[in-house]
Amino acid sequence: MKKYKNIIFDLGGVILTIDYTKTIEAFRNLGIQESNLLYSKANQTSLFDDLEKGKITDQEFFTAIRSITKIGVSDDQIRDAWNALLIGLPDENIRLLKELKKDHRLFLLSNTNSIHEKAYRKMIIDQYGTFIFDDLFEKMYLSHKIHMRKPDAEIFQYVLADSQLDINDTCFIDDSPQHVEGARSVNLPAFHLIDNLVNFANSLIS
Repeated sequence: MKKYKNIIFDLGGVILTIDYTKTIEAFRNLGIQESNLLYSKANQTSLFDDLEKGKITDQEFFTAIRSITKIGVSDDQIRDAWNALLIGLPDENIRLLKELKKDHRLFLLSNTNSIHEKAYRKMIIDQYGTFIFDDLFEKMYLSHKIHMRKPDAEIFQYVLADSQLDINDTCFIDDSPQHVEGARSVNLPAFHLIDNLVNFANSLIS
């Protein structure tokens, strides 16, 4: 990792602990039995793509869920189920990022949405007393704000150009293989995280 001056991190599953099965289970508890078909890490319907690209509002998302499932659930019930996958932010990840920041420019690139962003912002503020990402990352690229999402090549090209990053001095870390391949498609060095972030970083440094 010392080879790279700039490191672009994914958020969920890399820095933030998430569990997709929690959201699937929460939807099932609402009576939405087909929720495992609606959403998973590897495959999403256009509804979730549209939410992650900021093409629809939170309210339009809640209304669409009710329309698709034909189940009378409230906005708050859908919101809570949707946010159930957000588990927490490990202290060890923060310590690692603080250490890396001494010698690297750090960036965040996440497929996310406004509902999740509000929830994890509150979670992090509650945990650390501040939204600590503001101090750790030079810039955060969130799909719903820039209207692009991984693994499309355009989002990687956008980040590199926007922050004027030399591709030879930059690497990307993500836990989804399709996103890693998307980065590599534009010749951005990319690593597939299959362990926790600290062990992964240590293996690259050693």
